[in-house]
Amino acid sequence: MNTLEYAILSALGRKPCSGYELAAYLELLWPAKHSQIYPHLTKLEQKGLLVYEHVEQTGKPDKKVYSITDEGKEALKAWIVEHPAEPALRDEFLIKVNAMWLADEDGAKKLLYDRISALGKKVEQREKKIAKVEKEHKETGPAAGSKHFGRYILLNRRNMLDREEISWCQWVLGLFGDSKLVKLVLGIVGAEALVGMFQGMEFFG
Repeated sequence: MNTLEYAILSALGRKPCSGYELAAYLELLWPAKHSQIYPHLTKLEQKGLLVYEHVEQTGKPDKKVYSITDEGKEALKAWIVEHPAEPALRDEFLIKVNAMWLADEDGAKKLLYDRISALGKKVEQREKKIAKVEKEHKETGPAAGSKHFGRYILLNRRNMLDREEISWCQWVLGLFGDSKLVKLVLGIVGAEALVGMFQGMEFFG
């Protein structure tokens, strides 16, 4: 089994979900498109690790609601204790930051401001989910033994990471206050001028 299939079982271990609900839930764990999720649902069902129920809906197509089986729980339980692989980092934003020297100052700033805005919206949405969980579990969140505990701490983890990245973006924007540094970052300063800048810095004295 691959990691996405374990992620699906992990989500279903918390509560039964439709394929659409799984895609939203997995955003926090292992982002995947619907076209990626459904073939794995079929494989897991064929292996007896999950089952589904047809649910009729009024005014819209019927849906399948998937649930983990006892066999699925055992497979997930055995996998949890295995050593995880090193995380893969793929973020288009970071590639653009790495090539920021090709942009003008306004373009570079816009890249950072857009990132701050996008992260801020995600943090706000998660805070609502966190508040809902805390309200449902006596204002403090679920206890460590609860099946909702993992999602609760993952929501908080993601928010902490996103807030830290917002702070980092703001720090980078602060660097633009130094016009010489901006020119250095954006590749505007020539080699001779760059040497002169370094010679004028205290730590080169």
